[in-house]
Amino acid sequence: MKIGIVNDSIMATEILRRIVVSCPEHKLLWTAENGAEAIMHCNHHLPDLILMDLMMPVMDGIEATRRIMKQTPCPILIVTGSVTGNSSMVFEAMGVGALDVVATPVLAPNQADSSANELIRKIQIIGKLTGVDRKEKSSTNKTVPPRQTIKESTLIAIGASTGGPQALATVLSCLPINFPASVVVVQHMDQKFTSGLADWLNQQISLPVKIIINGERPQKSTVKIPSTDNHLIMSKTGTLNYSVDPVDNFYHPSVDVFFQSLNANWCGNIIGVILTGMGKDGAKGLLDIKENGHYTIAQDEETSVVYGMPKAAQLNGSAQEILPLEEIGPRLLALVKP
Repeated sequence: MKIGIVNDSIMATEILRRIVVSCPEHKLLWTAENGAEAIMHCNHHLPDLILMDLMMPVMDGIEATRRIMKQTPCPILIVTGSVTGNSSMVFEAMGVGALDVVATPVLAPNQADSSANELIRKIQIIGKLTGVDRKEKSSTNKTVPPRQTIKESTLIAIGASTGGPQALATVLSCLPINFPASVVVVQHMDQKFTSGLADWLNQQISLPVKIIINGERPQKSTVKIPSTDNHLIMSKTGTLNYSVDPVDNFYHPSVDVFFQSLNANWCGNIIGVILTGMGKDGAKGLLDIKENGHYTIAQDEETSVVYGMPKAAQLNGSAQEILPLEEIGPRLLALVKP
């Protein structure tokens, strides 16, 4: 991969440069000291991946990410010195297009290998995501008449990735405190940030947002999100559990894995929703949900930060409705109202 580094710290830039060039499959394309320089470089030499700092002079990483994703879209990985201290900025950056986040590697002997390996692992993951087969042909997506209003025992399952935090806030802010359904969200996000995401969402929406405790059940009028680098699955007894299997699934946690386990084991109604994100995760699981007689929705292209996951749902015909982001929340409310 051709990689650009955006960081105002000379030491951090040098650490990142060493890690990039230590991998023969990667090439350092350019470095920039602030977001404005990064935009200029992208206009002339667009990289396969940008390692973007958050706090910089002239233009910070959030504004740079926003402009790059509009003008010259490419994958962006946030690299920040303080993972927990900058959580609100991280979610804002992910809301405008950043794929993931990782702590800036350090040179301390007892931490150097693990922090560098974590960065390399994230780069490899993004490399696989950006290598998605683009030759897939669109299948006929016939319009399916909306089902009647869905009654009680409904679980709304939402899958999201790039741009997900802001999209989730938009959708879930439409649901009232007494919303008569349970909500489970699978957001592609490092385990280090999921508790911060729950706290951030709790400031944006009326429904309480809680981290899933292994073995508990979905809860009406509550949004639950996993905090794991493994998968979230629904067991045969209707509990939410963390699982390392399937180990060969690229996404952790995987929307497909959760949707498919939910379809197999949840006894009530399901509404499956795919929001903005890179890759194809969730489309197969959403198709299973649809073919089992449940309702499915995907975000449209115009309002998606990255039209990857919703596009895959459109291409395989798994989305019964394709809606702008701002219409998804009201549609969910209409489907489950008493």
